[in-house]
Amino acid sequence: MPFKPAPIKKAAKKEPAKKEKAPEPAPAPAPEPAPEPAPAEPAPVEAEAAPVEVEAAPAEAAAPPAEEPKPPTPPPADEPTSAPVDLFVEDKNDSSVTIIWSQPENIGLSGLDGYTIETCKDGTEDWKAVNEELQKACRYVIKNQTAGDRLKIRVVALNAGGRSPPVTLPEAVVVKEVTDRPKVRLPRFLRQRYVAHVGNKINLTIPFTGKPKPVVTWTKNGQPLDPKRVNIRSTEKDSILFIRASERDDSGVYEMCVKVEDFEDKAQIILQIVQLPGPPAAVKIVDSWGFNVALEWVVPKDNGNTEITGYMIQKADKKTGEWFTVLEHYHRLNATISDLIMGNTYKFRVFSENKCGISESAAVTKNEVKILKTGIDYKPPEYKEHDFTEAPKFTTPLANRSTTVGYSTKLLCSVRGFPKPKIQWMKNQMIIGDDPKFRQICTQGICSLEIRKPGSFDGGVYSCRAKNDHGETTVSCKLEVKQPVHPEEKK
Repeated sequence: MPFKPAPIKKAAKKEPAKKEKAPEPAPAPAPEPAPEPAPAEPAPVEAEAAPVEVEAAPAEAAAPPAEEPKPPTPPPADEPTSAPVDLFVEDKNDSSVTIIWSQPENIGLSGLDGYTIETCKDGTEDWKAVNEELQKACRYVIKNQTAGDRLKIRVVALNAGGRSPPVTLPEAVVVKEVTDRPKVRLPRFLRQRYVAHVGNKINLTIPFTGKPKPVVTWTKNGQPLDPKRVNIRSTEKDSILFIRASERDDSGVYEMCVKVEDFEDKAQIILQIVQLPGPPAAVKIVDSWGFNVALEWVVPKDNGNTEITGYMIQKADKKTGEWFTVLEHYHRLNATISDLIMGNTYKFRVFSENKCGISESAAVTKNEVKILKTGIDYKPPEYKEHDFTEAPKFTTPLANRSTTVGYSTKLLCSVRGFPKPKIQWMKNQMIIGDDPKFRQICTQGICSLEIRKPGSFDGGVYSCRAKNDHGETTVSCKLEVKQPVHPEEKK
């Protein structure tokens, strides 16, 4: 093991010491082991090792700088963010401007504390912050401005590194209400004619847009509205036309106009108020042949403020008087009615119809038409007229009656004769006349005399006399009025 590092390093360390301290005799006793044969051979080895030691020395001399400790890396300095982006005006009016923007693309390690909004009047560079505290959101309303001023606006982002580069609006902003051209948003169902029945409630809402708030005006057929008939209520977004109970006079063309400064927009609403029509003006029978009748009529004077959609024709037989519909939804002003029954007499009537329904009344033909069978002349046989004249004759005579005092009774008989005989009632040969105690009735030849609560003096002979131009006859009966029997009297 001749290349042990320990002895080589010791020799290398002593040589530089001898060169520095040559006069020192201290290392002299070292040759004492020289007489020994064993150590005499290693001498050339040391001589050979010397150049190795000389070569190693520069390597050891370069090593110490690599072993020196590195100083700690200093923390990076705080840097501001990049400029905010996408700055533009969201809204404005006569006293404020609303702006929005987006956060910077590069924020860095220091983060983002907030934004400062700065303004200055156009033509100057006197920038002033308008927010006292940092703005966290990317939207800000610059308030308390004077209408008509021209402002330059910029936004700066702040963090521990300081202010970022500003983002500035490309042009100065005029503090003024943003003018949005007015536009009427007419609903689809109002783009066509709006139809309503008489008496219905009309409530139409028409939205619109425009900024500032548009001025809304309404007209009807080019004239101002009647406030007693039509109510108008307008907001910032829509206008309402209201009629509590519509009438036919409310029909017409309503025009709505919205105006902002020199800009305006208009929309028209056609309102039609309808009701049931009147009957046709006249209807007549033009001709009749076989089992057919031809009719003609005139359009109604009142169509209900809408077009007539048809007519309904009915017939009635003179015997029954009942009406039957023969044609419905008929569009012409003339018609032929067929399949009528021979020997019957007919009359006709016509109703008019519109989209509201059928007219309440009808036009009726003044004349009637009788359906005759063609080619046959009917000759009725000649009969000798029967003579029905007859002198009065009682078919049922009067019957004797007895009654009790206080109990009403009735005498009955029946008589026939032509002409109708005159009836007279008598008591004891004296005509009773209109005495209210007696009630006389004669119906269909049945004659009756009612005696109301008779007394003992109402007994006697009652007669009924019937008389006409061909004679007279009399029947009689006896009425006995008894006193009531009381149980005490029997005892």
